[in-house]
Amino acid sequence: MKKFLLLLALAIPSGVVHAELTQFTANKVQRAHNLQQEDKLPEAIELLAGLNPAKAYDKAFVKRMLGVFYWQQGSIKPAIDNLADAVDSGLLKDEQAWTTQRMLADILLTDAQYKRALPHYYQLTKNIPEQQQPESLWLRIAQSHYQLGEWQPVLKAVQVYQRYVKQPDVPILSMKLGAQLQLERWKSALPTLQSLIALEPDHLAWWQQMAGLQLRLGRTKNALETLALAKRQGVALTQQNLTTLAQLYAQQGIPERAAIIYSQLDGANNDAELMSMQAMYWQQAKEWDHAISAWKIAAKLDDRHRWALAQLLLQEGQFDQALAQLDKVKQKASKAEVELARVQAYYKMKDYEKAIIHAKQANNIQSSATSKSWIKYLNQMREMDG
Repeated sequence: MKKFLLLLALAIPSGVVHAELTQFTANKVQRAHNLQQEDKLPEAIELLAGLNPAKAYDKAFVKRMLGVFYWQQGSIKPAIDNLADAVDSGLLKDEQAWTTQRMLADILLTDAQYKRALPHYYQLTKNIPEQQQPESLWLRIAQSHYQLGEWQPVLKAVQVYQRYVKQPDVPILSMKLGAQLQLERWKSALPTLQSLIALEPDHLAWWQQMAGLQLRLGRTKNALETLALAKRQGVALTQQNLTTLAQLYAQQGIPERAAIIYSQLDGANNDAELMSMQAMYWQQAKEWDHAISAWKIAAKLDDRHRWALAQLLLQEGQFDQALAQLDKVKQKASKAEVELARVQAYYKMKDYEKAIIHAKQANNIQSSATSKSWIKYLNQMREMDG
């Protein structure tokens, strides 16, 4: 609440209003005003609080002035009580009545008495003096409903506000967004987020929420574009945001971009899982050298990745390196597969004797059509060579 809104009330009325006060009350009011101007607020309050005017209008006027002084003093409850009495009297005139009710509503709002503030704000909207700003009332109406969790009225208040302000600022748009999300109006929230991003392009939360909503709506390509644009513009995306971006690149058939994103994650070269994901995406992109380099680092960090490395080395014809890695594979479940991989390596190296030894070992561990086929084929090859 802006202080100047209340300070408007401190001027002693002149002319018609002054004439409506009895001379005695007018003198006391003038004295209290002078004390307040001399920074003697407690004395001014004591003077006014001691008055008990017989005339109803005098009483309402004094209550109004007391409310302002109490507020200046930081005494919220007596400020509210006195201003409420002044408003309820119905005796204050025209703009004086309006500004007093506005002060009361604003103080109630700052004191978190939203339910009490709202009727006053709605009443104020019915007859707004020409020099007042309607949008400020609707902003406070929206704020009050927002604090009460009344989401539909928030949107209604924001809608009226936007009739007066064609380019709303962050606070009103934030409330609009909050209400839309609470009401699960996902599609309607997207333009609101676009406006917030335009106003605060470096604010991470808007980008996150935009991408999150797009994913919720099944718009994965839009979510990818949102996060990619945020990254290009230098927004400090979180590790989770970057991981999501990488996954979206992969889903859209751009695994090399996914691999690059993984390589840029904090601690990527010291985390076996992050490195294995990077290797997998390089492999999907058929960037074999990059994939092998990444699998090597992942394998050094965690032996569980040696099997994937060995398979790729075998695929790329690096048989000696593949055999060296196969010797380090420790997973029990893959023993037969490891032996068959050795078979393939030795076969490619034309070492049929070692190939058949490992084919038989594979068959002993777990007999399969593949191991039997290798044994039969390699026997034939050996006989042909013999």
